[in-house]
Amino acid sequence: MIGLGKWECKVDTMFYKGTITIEISDNNGEYAFVFGAEGTPIPEINVIEVHEENGNTLVGTGTTPMLPGKELVATMTFTDDTHFDGSLKVPFLGKIKVKNGYKVG
Repeated sequence: MIGLGKWECKVDTMFYKGTITIEISDNNGEYAFVFGAEGTPIPEINVIEVHEENGNTLVGTGTTPMLPGKELVATMTFTDDTHFDGSLKVPFLGKIKVKNGYKVG
C-alpha cells in the first residue's frame, strides 16, 4: 500500500482557503481515509473505490450527501515518501489542483 500516514496540503479556492489533512491507513487490505480542514467542518465523504496506478498514484471515487447522485474523483501522486501532488474533481466546481502536499505523521 502506498501513501500511508497523515498528510497536509494547502488549498485556495473561492469556497475554502486553508490547510486540509488526509489520514490514509490500512484497514485489512483496504484503504481507509479520515479528512479534516483547518477551521471548517468537512462534509461526510463516502469512499466508493480506491486503486493504485503506476506504483505511485492513488485514484479514488466517493460521494457526499451535499451532492446527491454525483461522484467526486481524487488523485494523489506521491513523488517520494514525504510529498504528493494531486487533484480533486468536484461536480459544479471543477478540478481543484493540490501541489506540494507533505507528510506530517
